Amino acid sequence: MTGSGPAGTPPDPATAAPRVLVVHGSREFLLAPGDTQETDLGVIELPEDVTPGAVVETHLGEPFEVRRLRGPDLFDHLERTGAPMMPRDIGLVIGHTGVASGDRALDAGTGTGVLAAYLGRLGVEVTTYERDPEFADVARENMSTAGVGDLVDVRTGDLTAALGALSGGYDLLTLDTGDAPAVVEHAPELLAAGGFLAVYSPFVESARECVEAARAAELAEIETLETIQRRMDFDDRGSRPSTAGVGHTGYLVFARFLPDVE
Repeated sequence: MTGSGPAGTPPDPATAAPRVLVVHGSREFLLAPGDTQETDLGVIELPEDVTPGAVVETHLGEPFEVRRLRGPDLFDHLERTGAPMMPRDIGLVIGHTGVASGDRALDAGTGTGVLAAYLGRLGVEVTTYERDPEFADVARENMSTAGVGDLVDVRTGDLTAALGALSGGYDLLTLDTGDAPAVVEHAPELLAAGGFLAVYSPFVESARECVEAARAAELAEIETLETIQRRMDFDDRGSRPSTAGVGHTGYLVFARFLPDVE
């Protein structure tokens, strides 16, 4: 794939044209207008003025449909630096907190940045911390790919070390880090009145520590959910849950900052 800027120079997020999916059956390529992509069905030369809904042909005459990049596509096409949060978990975070356009979110444990990208595409202003400098660089590129580079600020560093410099007043605090309980203790200083906390953990022991920290911080509406989904199989013999795959992904702790009004 060729870039949309000079050779060896990544595109400027502020001026780069949005990337699109170019699809033929099970084949999907994430490209920017003007890109060239070699495939087993021929070479795709994507026009500079291409728009979603168009059909482009390879030099061998094979048609590819151009589609707009949508939220669920981020999970499949963003460059990964680890196991990203699953869409099912992100859906619970959005649904249980009601986060929406114009809100401010503070996030720690950026990783691939799938959660931050989803929030940015909702119109949420996100500040997210990633300890690993290389992971942070990849996350910034992913925010550009997702079209939210102007809404998501990826910072390299540890959120716990930056707590004293943050002004607070966030509508949402999301955590996916091993030291999440230590940050939960500071939730009242970080959240606006009525703001929500959402912590993801693959281990129930960490979820319990976060619950205890939330109680100590006198947060309200504390609840913990295990995320389990089962696919259904329908065939000529009948209908049943699929026996393939793992339905469990992790644990989500939710809480809310509701200070007493004197």
